[in-house]
Parts: sequence; structure tokens; C-alpha cells
Amino acid sequence: MDGEDISNPKMEDMCANGIGGVEDAPSSSTSTTERKNRPIISGEQLDIEAYAGLYSGRTKITRLIFIADHCDNTAMQMEALRMAYDEIKRGENTQLFREVVQKIDGRLGPDYSMDAAWCATVDRKAEQRKDKLESELNAYRTNLIKESIRMGYNDFGDFYYAHGALGDAFKSYVRTRDYCTTSKHIIQMCLSAILVSIEMGQFTHVTSYVSKAEQTSEALDPPTTAKLRCAAGLAHLEAKKYKLAARKFLEVGPELGNSYSGVIAPQDVATYGGLCALASFDRTELKA
Repeated sequence: MDGEDISNPKMEDMCANGIGGVEDAPSSSTSTTERKNRPIISGEQLDIEAYAGLYSGRTKITRLIFIADHCDNTAMQMEALRMAYDEIKRGENTQLFREVVQKIDGRLGPDYSMDAAWCATVDRKAEQRKDKLESELNAYRTNLIKESIRMGYNDFGDFYYAHGALGDAFKSYVRTRDYCTTSKHIIQMCLSAILVSIEMGQFTHVTSYVSKAEQTSEALDPPTTAKLRCAAGLAHLEAKKYKLAARKFLEVGPELGNSYSGVIAPQDVATYGGLCALASFDRTELKA
């Protein structure tokens, strides 16, 4: 059946590498526990800079951190952490910065140590920005300007997302729903909710907002449709519904390009789709 739960060690490793479903799942098997704990990335086979270049934003940073946590090559671990450190300092997430500094633990020298002054400056500006956003939103709500209220909540979502407060970002994005006046607004809300839900590992939300976006078909262009299929594929993959995941990934066309690098790279779509198909399709389906 399409929703069949197929147990497959290789697929479990893939989930651990990209989705996180296996890492969090309890296991009664010693062999499964060993698979979870062993290094699953060979640093000698990975060009970290080229790999990281496939992604953008928070996803780029979390993948670099994943490499550092799971690679058994110390030089590669340090390179991944160095790149993560540099990438974070281009943004505003001081909490994630502190976590990476702790992982580095002084092993990259003084240039990659704790920068308390930078953290203090970013946090101070964040408080000022938050106060301004609250003041603007209150004014919009007082004047009942529907479009401005929507944009105000969306700005709050962007603010919280930039600072790593994913739960607050999700709530802010979802609050724009009551103030959406066009189909494009609904699509924007859904895509924002999907992005944050993927990063929080809340794949039931991903499925829900993919479905909601697909109901607004008149506003869907090919790149957006491709993004929704990717998101649906990831949700099925996390649920170990490999056949459904394979079909979603295989439906993604070239129009996706690099437009969803904040979530997934085109190479990932091909890899996940191919492995899911091999794990779940029969011979006839594979030949089709």
C-alpha cells in the first residue's frame, strides 16, 4: 500500500541525515542503536564548501552543524563549524551563535571565539526593532487597516525567524491568515508556515499547510507548486511513507531550480526520490 511503513536501514540513515525522524525515535534493537550513533558522513568524500553552497539561510547553518556532529574527520568538523560561525555572524541569531561557539570550544583560535560585544549589539538592536514593530502593529490594529495588520504580523514572523524563535515566528505567520485578502497572500502565509514547521520538525503542520496552499490553485505558479511537492515529500519521508514520498519528489520539475535552497537542494530531491523509490516501488513501477 502507498502508506506502508517499510523498515529499511539505509532509509533510516537518510532520515537521520536530513529529516531527524530516526534520531528522535526510540529503538529496541541494539543494531539500530549502533546505526544511530555511528558517524554517517565520511569527511574524506565530502567537499563541505561545495555542499554548503547548495543551501541558504538557517538550513545552511543547521546542515553544517549536522556535519560537525556526525563526521568522524576532525578537520572536516572544524571546517563545518568555521563556516557555520561565519554564516551566523551575517545574521541575527545570537542563541545559535552561542551554541556553535560552545561546539568550537576554542579549537579554531581567537578569531572564532565568543564575541560578547557582537551578541550584545545584536540583542540590543533586536529589542529596539521589536518595540518598533509592536508600536506599528498596535497602530494598524487601532485603525483597522487590514493589509497593514497582515504585513505587521508577517514582519513579526520574519523578525522572530531571524532570531531563532521559531515557535513565535510560526504563530505570527499564522496570524496573518485572518487578514489575507488575496490568494497570493494565502500562499505566502502557507509557505512561511511550512518553512518554520519543517525546521521545528512539526510535519503534521507541513502537511496541513501544503494542503491549504494547494486548495488555492489559481494562485499557484510552477515554482511554488514544486516547493509544495518538496515539502509534502519531506513530510511523507519523515513519516516513513516512502512510496508517497517518492511520488512527490518525482513530481518535482526543473522549475524548482535553486528557489527552495532555504529548505532543500535539487540534488536532494533527486537523491530522496531515488532512494524512496528503490525502497518502496516494485519492478514494474521502477521501469515506468
